[in-house]
Amino acid sequence: MSETDKNARVSLSEVHGSVPIPTNVGIVKRLFAFAGPAYLVSVGYMDPGNWATDLEGGARFGYQLIWVLLMSNFMAVVLQTLAARMGIVTGRDLAQACRENYPRPVVIALWVMCEIAIAACDLAEVLGTAIGLNLLFGLPLVYGVVITGFDTMLFLAIQRFGIRKMEALILTFVLTIGVCFGVETIWSKPDWGGVVHGFIPHLSPESLYIAVGIIGATVMPHNLYLHSALVQTRAVNQSILGKRIACRYNFYDTALALNGAFFVNAAILIVAAAVFFRNGILVTEIQQAYQMLTPLLGSTIASTLFAVALISSGQSSTVTGTLAGQIVMEGFMRFKIRPVLRRLVTRVIAIVPAVLVISLRGDDGSYNLLIVSQIILSLQLPFAVIPLLKFTDDRTIMGTFATRPWVRVLGWASAFVIVALNAGLIASTINTWAVAAGPQGIWVWLTAIPVAVGCALLLIYIAIPKSWRSSKGRPEPYSPMSLGFTGEEYRRIGVALDFGAGDARTLSHAHSLATMHKASIYLFHVVEGVAGQVYGGEAFDKEAREDRAQLENIADQIQRAGVEAHFELGYSPDVPSELVKLARTSHIDLLVMGAHGHRLLADLFLGTSVSEVRHQLEIPVLIVR
Repeated sequence: MSETDKNARVSLSEVHGSVPIPTNVGIVKRLFAFAGPAYLVSVGYMDPGNWATDLEGGARFGYQLIWVLLMSNFMAVVLQTLAARMGIVTGRDLAQACRENYPRPVVIALWVMCEIAIAACDLAEVLGTAIGLNLLFGLPLVYGVVITGFDTMLFLAIQRFGIRKMEALILTFVLTIGVCFGVETIWSKPDWGGVVHGFIPHLSPESLYIAVGIIGATVMPHNLYLHSALVQTRAVNQSILGKRIACRYNFYDTALALNGAFFVNAAILIVAAAVFFRNGILVTEIQQAYQMLTPLLGSTIASTLFAVALISSGQSSTVTGTLAGQIVMEGFMRFKIRPVLRRLVTRVIAIVPAVLVISLRGDDGSYNLLIVSQIILSLQLPFAVIPLLKFTDDRTIMGTFATRPWVRVLGWASAFVIVALNAGLIASTINTWAVAAGPQGIWVWLTAIPVAVGCALLLIYIAIPKSWRSSKGRPEPYSPMSLGFTGEEYRRIGVALDFGAGDARTLSHAHSLATMHKASIYLFHVVEGVAGQVYGGEAFDKEAREDRAQLENIADQIQRAGVEAHFELGYSPDVPSELVKLARTSHIDLLVMGAHGHRLLADLFLGTSVSEVRHQLEIPVLIVR
């Protein structure tokens, strides 16, 4: 398999297997080598959406819902461990496994749902960062939301330094959040007896909505896809023993990182209960919590720590959200786009509803929007959890690494709890909408029920054993390609020139190929001046004359070097289209182009002829850097 084809079939090909695992070292050094993926995942367990549900739960119900946090964390450890295990053993992430085991319509439905979950998560990150900027600097919330659109560049800057640098930055953010809320917890002087009592399961109809939100905010569906891909950044020994060691160390990494996230979430809820519930204050927005901390705790530093932790939470989640989006798009659809474009699309989807809600309902609407985003995540969760459990149970996929019976029981028990709570919430919500609609309530039932039934049928379909399903329409799993090399011959080699510093290298490659294949070289250049655009080939202004003379000189040098050479001038402001036209009329077999070397914003402003040309031509295009 070629390197290009291999990269198209692995998760995060830019960093796949890029972290070496040392041998003959102690446990600590080996644990450090494996440590990282779970910390990137743990960021999703303490993002701004968690803050909203934790603050709401603590302020409204005191310490009663701590047990929900503990249960959610337990489920998260089980499910994330299974996701990591699948990635290590199969070399496939969860999105790729879904694509290979379900029919295409089901794959598309699962992909759309996952994209909705990622957009909901990104919405929470946008709002969290904007609220943090508002609290620290007094920046209007709408402006803060718009500014968050530019933190895409943060991701690009980090990614260039490699996965380990990214993990180090995320760990710094996580430690910042932990320290801030550790201090807040001490200052709030909670009732530790009440905290202990909160670990006893208790759920009322009033707290169900928040409990489901806590689960959605804690066990996030896109994190399962993310974790199954991130573990593949380690260069794991592919023997049975090597995979078994990797699974064990990734479990340690997962348990440590997610338990740290649990303590952060518990600290937020405990602070809310100790400060707000104890004083009979109902928190309706994060800004209110910030403003009330100073008078209630008697320290302005408390509010500042709160805002700093919130911004750290939003920014760290931004990075992992981008990675998750990249993974699901490539895994489900085998469609790969540049991370900056992927990030811009996701962020725009998040910014639009945020701006609309804030503009229509004011700043207080942002808090309710945060809660809703977490409910959406919870509703999407079963569609990621059930395929994960199915694949890790299947010996044809996992071999000897298939889950043991007791782990299987824990996993399916977690899935049952998630589905049951979601079903209860959906039924309650539809009924509330219908009652509120009065005489028009029938329309609520006629629209909401079919959607709910459709989702339930999809859930049942992906849960049933593979042997019960027809294999018709299911994508074939990857199998090694049988190649028959016939040899390629080139008789006419085109060279696109822009008279820049890179032309010499481009021509050198073209000359070598032409000598090897006994081919002719055709030189192309496009005149972009006004005279050329108006008069075309009849243009004879200074630019056109100089460009023609330059081409004649280059063609003459190539002729003296023993290769037949021709040249053609094009005249158009649309350089890529004109190059394609010249290539087709000259009937060349291969086009050689030089890459300009622009990066980041320069691509957006200066354009990329290479990409446009290679997508329009049917012949091979050689890119010379």
